[in-house]
Amino acid sequence: MVLRPGAQAGRFAGQWQDGPVADFRVRPARPEDAPAMAALFAAVAAERDGIASEPPIDVAERTVVFAGSAASTVVAEASAGGQVIGMLHVEASRHGFGELGMLVDRAWRGRGAGSALLAAAADWARDRGLHKLCLEVFAHNTAAIAAYRRAGYAEEGRRVAQYRRASGELWDTIVMGLLL
Repeated sequence: MVLRPGAQAGRFAGQWQDGPVADFRVRPARPEDAPAMAALFAAVAAERDGIASEPPIDVAERTVVFAGSAASTVVAEASAGGQVIGMLHVEASRHGFGELGMLVDRAWRGRGAGSALLAAAADWARDRGLHKLCLEVFAHNTAAIAAYRRAGYAEEGRRVAQYRRASGELWDTIVMGLLL
């Protein structure tokens, strides 16, 4: 992914118009980020409430998958130490839309990383001629839903009892989209 120079000035450095939020940057993922991305994915999956995957996660397998999909992924990286603190992948459809999946390290949530990842994804999608981005989010994930709404996503529907969890529970998802 290529981030436009000057796009969303300040946002990718963790700065918002109201002042600093966090010290991170958003950049295109590289294949060598894959082990860190897989470890982050496993950590978020272990929370069992934000993403569809649940433990156990085969980190070696996820590393291979993430290395192969780096061209359509952006990462948020802590300025100090370069730790991958968030990631967003866009699966582009031949029909002109992209489906995204995003996750952010628990310690970095609410500090602007998710919003910066969403802005970078919109730029990436526009640069590739996509007309829309869409996603699914668990209906109980109010913080993520609020972040998507702030980024301009609108609710398009609900999938009732869409995901069966390891506990046997059936969870609803909300489908959201952003016309570019």
